[in-house]
Amino acid sequence: MFPSTNVPEHRSPILWHPTPEYVQRSRLFRFMQRHRIADYPTLYERSIGDIAWFWEAALEELGIEWACPYTRVLDMSKGIQWPQWFVGGRLNLVHNCVDKHSSGPWADHLAIRWEGEDGTQRSLTYRQLDAEVCRAATVLRRLGVRRGDRVAVFLPMIPEVAIITLACSKIGAIYTPIFSGYGAEAVATRVQDCEARLLVTADGFFRRGGLVKMKQVADEAAARCPTVEHLLVVRRAGCPVSWQAGRDVWWHELAPADAEGPVLSEAEGPPTEVPTEEMDAEEPFMIIYTSGTTGRPKGTVHVHSGFPIKAAQDLAFHFDLQPEDTLFWFTDMGWMMGPWEIMGALALGATCLMYEGVPDWPHPGRLWELAERHRVTILGLSPTAIRALMRYGDAPAHQHDLSSLRVLGSTGEPWTPDAYLWYFQHVGQSRCPIINYSGGTEVSGGIVGGTVLHPCKPCAFTGPCLGMAAEIFDAEGRPVRGEVGELVVTKPWPGMTHGFWRDPQRYLETYWSRWPQVWVHGDWAATDAEGFWYILGRSDDTIKVAGKRLGPAEVEAILTGHPAVSEAAAIGVPHPVKGEALVCFVVLRQGWTPSEALTSELASRVVEQLGKPLRPAAVHAVPEIPKTRNAKILRRVIRAVFLGQDPGDLSSLENPQAVSAIKQLHSPVG
Repeated sequence: MFPSTNVPEHRSPILWHPTPEYVQRSRLFRFMQRHRIADYPTLYERSIGDIAWFWEAALEELGIEWACPYTRVLDMSKGIQWPQWFVGGRLNLVHNCVDKHSSGPWADHLAIRWEGEDGTQRSLTYRQLDAEVCRAATVLRRLGVRRGDRVAVFLPMIPEVAIITLACSKIGAIYTPIFSGYGAEAVATRVQDCEARLLVTADGFFRRGGLVKMKQVADEAAARCPTVEHLLVVRRAGCPVSWQAGRDVWWHELAPADAEGPVLSEAEGPPTEVPTEEMDAEEPFMIIYTSGTTGRPKGTVHVHSGFPIKAAQDLAFHFDLQPEDTLFWFTDMGWMMGPWEIMGALALGATCLMYEGVPDWPHPGRLWELAERHRVTILGLSPTAIRALMRYGDAPAHQHDLSSLRVLGSTGEPWTPDAYLWYFQHVGQSRCPIINYSGGTEVSGGIVGGTVLHPCKPCAFTGPCLGMAAEIFDAEGRPVRGEVGELVVTKPWPGMTHGFWRDPQRYLETYWSRWPQVWVHGDWAATDAEGFWYILGRSDDTIKVAGKRLGPAEVEAILTGHPAVSEAAAIGVPHPVKGEALVCFVVLRQGWTPSEALTSELASRVVEQLGKPLRPAAVHAVPEIPKTRNAKILRRVIRAVFLGQDPGDLSSLENPQAVSAIKQLHSPVG
């Protein structure tokens, strides 16, 4: 039932040790001192053993302000699957992210920096952000948006995507962020599911120097969505667009100028204030859809007292984000790390850098150029992004001044050792910790992570995040250490999704059906002899060859350890004798060409490390591996296409051409 994946070697070296400077300036260390807690293990145990104490202490540390105080931290009368947090409390995330910073000493501190792929730059102080959010709130109300209405936000990573989502929350509406690169079908699926009244989009945006016609995609999607009354269009690219009178409206033309709403002035300063709605702690502000790596996208529901608090807590305690920091997580608003970055950074009074483009255009050092120009202190990248940038060599990173970096972050996929070491040595200059972080859209942040108080080990996590009662269960549902098992959570946390939008049964079946009262996340995990944790891949990706089970991440790490291979994916396909056979797909680095000798060498490399029974039946060199827009390998799609089966939902696919290449291959087994 469980894979025979080897537990990672505990003999791997510790790459980074906390220095006194990191420890003494950290929010976490000061928090522990304030509460007279001697060490981190004691704090962690108290965070899951005395839930009410921990979350009240965290709220105080984060400076969360309430319009009406809560009377009880947690009510589990409806079961662990449906916890009620901060009972009776009323607040609004916008008050804690914008309003409270927009006057006084922090008003002129930068809230958002932005750079477009074409080099255009904009910035907003907290005072200016407040003015823009008020302006957007007035626009939304003029379009008929009211409390509880759904608004689909299909925008590139420009300042308006943050402004408009915050404006939705300010007036009590519920927004659905949609990835900027989706096609019409993927957009329509999400708009239809949440029954949005308003679709916000842009005329277009730039990607690799080319124009992406976003309005055209939005038009096609809206035609399939009868609930959509208006398209609100932000001018970004200045390109011509089709127009449906009565439905389509320009953002820049809707600045209120009459008595129905606040009057906007050309002069610097905020418009007349738009009141921020007081929301019940349990009222939704966002429906964000999962990437669809395990089937039809699921609309996870998040509330004002959940996602923003979990995001801010993780950033404060695990990434040590402080008001003087500039956070840059390379992401899109359509993935949970987009709202996580914006709400978490703003709640803590820090600066958030947003970037519209790709990491390697118009030159391979584009990302490092951004970090240098904007003096980024906390940088977050996926392992997949690092592997893609490694192909250009070390020089692009070394050509830029990255001395401002203090903390590196990562999430999205399991690491391979070579990519982890490259990130640490060439980006972090062997002086910055890598805070490995894994959780999900349904979690509002991390289940496992690290801190600046702990040493860093290649590919590893320190352990569960504060407030997360995470365990590793064997097949019988017993906690284990030193062997591979299912990653589970045994107690609730703020940020836990309040189910799937209008589909509570699917939510229960997805997370709560394996063991009673236990959240099963769907990841294989393990610990080593020194207590470090590892995520080894999705448990539904497990491969079984002649009775032996293994996770694909282990095979992929072996393959990418070869100097010819930049990326890899491993799947199991039917075999008449073994049950399943192992088939691998690799993307070769520049300068290498496919050959029988190379594929044989790669197969032998797997045999050397895993044994003869797990020799791949085939190793295929392909131009690309199918991945989601947030860089997760779509193994279920690879398997289905390779076997000539229906691949199911492809709405989250980043590179459809990768599927076409695999279709041309033929399964050698089965």
